[in-house]
Amino acid sequence: MRLYIAAMADNVNAAFEQQLKRLEQRVDALVTVCDQLQDENRSLKQRQDVLTAERANLLQKNEQVRARVEAMIGRLKAMEQGG
Repeated sequence: MRLYIAAMADNVNAAFEQQLKRLEQRVDALVTVCDQLQDENRSLKQRQDVLTAERANLLQKNEQVRARVEAMIGRLKAMEQGG
């Protein structure tokens, strides 16, 4: 009877060890995925900052061009009226 109980306890311990190893592998995989996502998130935030700066620059240039075109139109109208 003792031998049977000892064998049963060994089986339970082996099963527990196997489950524990599987859990450890899953946790390791999860940590790896989290690290990858953090790196990707950091990269995307940097890219967003660059794109936001580029957009602001383009909007500023667009405003400058619009102002110049309006000034040219004003000069052309003045020339038409004067000439």
